[in-house]
Amino acid sequence: GAAMRDLRLAAGLARLDSLEARFCLSCNHFARTPAVRRYFRLVSRLGDGIAWYLMLIALPLALGPPALAPALHMGITALAGVILYKVLKGVLVRERPFASHAGVEAIARPLDRHSFPSGHTLHAACFLTMLAQLYPMLALIMLPFGISVAASRVILGLHYPSDVLAGALIGWGLARTSLLIAGV
Repeated sequence: GAAMRDLRLAAGLARLDSLEARFCLSCNHFARTPAVRRYFRLVSRLGDGIAWYLMLIALPLALGPPALAPALHMGITALAGVILYKVLKGVLVRERPFASHAGVEAIARPLDRHSFPSGHTLHAACFLTMLAQLYPMLALIMLPFGISVAASRVILGLHYPSDVLAGALIGWGLARTSLLIAGV
């Protein structure tokens, strides 16, 4: 039953970890360069939510009252994303690359213990998807930041590429579902 399913899931994640370890080591090596390290640590810190929250506050200030409802919509969707990724991390329990593989260094402090999926990437994809629908020019401006957030997760030794891919897909799906429900 459930115990067998949990064992199969753990074995599958262990195989995936092994397949991705070399790529994680290669990406993590880039962060040994001081300028790269500083850039991705800053991007990661801003991706903790700071940049997105500031954007939500700035939208109605810059665009006026009509931007209040879209900003609130994005904020509620982001909150749903927090709940979703916390539940998934609690169920899937995948250790982070720096905890599982010698040589992978944690270059920034993770916000929580587990790796799958990447919550930073989930939110970057979610916000970028919603912005693409609601404010396309702002989405283009924010795209390099969102891509940098996703890349930072592997470069800083905090996530496997599959964590980032899963986070991006979940964030995109959450945003599309939220926009569909809202009729946008």
